[in-house]
Amino acid sequence: RYSFRFVVAAALIGVGGYMFGQGAFLYAKAQLAEVLLAQAWSDTLADASGGKAGALNKPWPWADMAPIAKIEAPRLGKQEIVLSQASGEAMAFAPGWVTSSARPGAPGVAVIAAHRNTHFRFLKDVKTGDDIRLTTADGKVTAYKVTGQDVVRWNRSGIDPHASGKTLALVTCWPIEAMGKGPYRLVVYAEAAKNPPANGAAMAAR
Repeated sequence: RYSFRFVVAAALIGVGGYMFGQGAFLYAKAQLAEVLLAQAWSDTLADASGGKAGALNKPWPWADMAPIAKIEAPRLGKQEIVLSQASGEAMAFAPGWVTSSARPGAPGVAVIAAHRNTHFRFLKDVKTGDDIRLTTADGKVTAYKVTGQDVVRWNRSGIDPHASGKTLALVTCWPIEAMGKGPYRLVVYAEAAKNPPANGAAMAAR
């Protein structure tokens, strides 16, 4: 006859094993998603260089999003693929473009959002004056400079997507280290630099 302690211990081991298995599965899923997203982005750039600019490649057949850009923060050694929407599914895998804003690389303010505990965690280390590079699906590279940041309520960002110039607004939840959802957002602004990199085509091909 099993003792109560033995039953409880066995149950805890079983639950622990299940949770470990779930964690390992989610980690493997995230790693595979990164590989598939990178391949889809590579295919998109290859299409652009082959005269098929504008063709988007889904990372997996049932995906409701596709890579449309890549952002890089060279000083921090960070780069992230940007997906064609900022839905819950899309942001589970990468930053997403808020489709009500200007398209990344186009005139106006392009809003790109991501979770603070994953893809946009590096925003806490971004400083005014940092370089941000944006590669769009046509292979064009635009250089931006971080001009400042702000903390706003989620429904009072004050962002005008039709503002003059060419600006990126990188958005994530605030505070970065907090747990759970909150009402505040960190917005990092970067404006198109006056002198774009001369080797833009070479960088786009990477």
